Amino acid sequence: MADAKSDDVSAIGRWLALIAAFLGWYFAGMLLQITSLSMRPAAIDLLSRTGTFERRAFDELSERVAKKDSTLTEDQRGLAKHWQGQVQQWFAYFTCAFLFGGAAGGLGFGRLGDRYGRAKALAAAVLCYATFSGLAYFVTSPLQMVIVWFLTCLGLGGSWPNGVALIAEMWASLSRPMVSGIIGMAANIGIFVMASIALWVKITPDDWRWTMLIGASTFVLGILILLLVPESPKWQAARAAGVAAGQKVVPMSLVFGRQYLGITLLGIVLATVPIIGGWGSANWMIPWADQVAGAADPFLKAKVGQYRSLTGIIGSCFGGWIAARIGRRRLYFLASLAALGCAQYAFWFTTPKDTWFLFWVGALGLFSGLYFGWLPLCLPELFPTSIRSTGAGVCFNFGRIGTAVTVFLTGSLTAYFGGDYAKIGQVTSLIYVVGMLAILFAPDTSQQGLEAE
Repeated sequence: MADAKSDDVSAIGRWLALIAAFLGWYFAGMLLQITSLSMRPAAIDLLSRTGTFERRAFDELSERVAKKDSTLTEDQRGLAKHWQGQVQQWFAYFTCAFLFGGAAGGLGFGRLGDRYGRAKALAAAVLCYATFSGLAYFVTSPLQMVIVWFLTCLGLGGSWPNGVALIAEMWASLSRPMVSGIIGMAANIGIFVMASIALWVKITPDDWRWTMLIGASTFVLGILILLLVPESPKWQAARAAGVAAGQKVVPMSLVFGRQYLGITLLGIVLATVPIIGGWGSANWMIPWADQVAGAADPFLKAKVGQYRSLTGIIGSCFGGWIAARIGRRRLYFLASLAALGCAQYAFWFTTPKDTWFLFWVGALGLFSGLYFGWLPLCLPELFPTSIRSTGAGVCFNFGRIGTAVTVFLTGSLTAYFGGDYAKIGQVTSLIYVVGMLAILFAPDTSQQGLEAE
């Protein structure tokens, strides 16, 4: 009976909702990849603009260090290390702005979705990241970039819980594994497309601002969602029932109340593992490749993003379907085990210049992609309709908060390991062990579906 209400909207309405949710998360994926590809060049450009170092001297010293120039003095080596450390520090700050912004946006816009409707909140989230991404084009200092990118990512974070809740409630249970796979692979397609664009157009300290206009272009999408996408009948029915019964709006704190606290905390852990695995571990492969290749191969970092996202598309497409076939918990455990093995091998036994490096990048992308077909299917099943968007948003976006803390701490690890990204990855990829343990305590929602209450 809970799924019958998905028939209260026309087939056209369901497809419009699916397209809107897909595009909202697709462009979020492009912004995610822009963060990985553009923020290090942006840090170099903005630090030079604010007088931290002179660009020509920075480029010259960096190139000589990369070539292991034996004529460098200790003072020059120390200066190069200091400047590179500042760049890496601001890159970490920009990444933290992305993650904290996404977390705050997921909570805030998820709450708006439960209160005012999934479609309206999704439109507002897209308009938010479009507006501030456009403003990021004009920043002139690293601090300005941190602030504007945080505001951009408020919208990015809000697109996931509302898109997932909208689709989960508007499609029948038999279609949900397939639809969850489609939504799950949306971000990876966006990542792949942005990485492919970066293979044609260089992203350098002199030319990175054009990437901000990609996010700004989604303003039109936000307007179209607001005008064309119907609201979830399940949400409307739950909202109407609450009003008729004289119930007040369900407070966000309910997901942390006695009834749901255990499942919320478990959901946070299950969502945190793949996000830390991506941002706190695998994503360091991109600046690692940029650092190793330098000006000799400025496209290597884009190839890393392309290989990882292409296989990630496949993994996320089939993640929901495989989970429906072999079980939610089994799929999560096996994905964690495989991702752990791939990451550990890549960081211990390869370097970005090795022939097999991109193979292991792709393998990690495949197995980590499975999570993002699993999450849209399984997180909504943990919560009733009245708090579904909030609950899914809390779980997914508290994962971003944990990841932001991890990324911030890896700034210290970078200094501790002397800028050795491989050693950082060896440590942070152990997060997959946590996932293997946590899933053992998760309820099996395979036969449950989406319950209204």
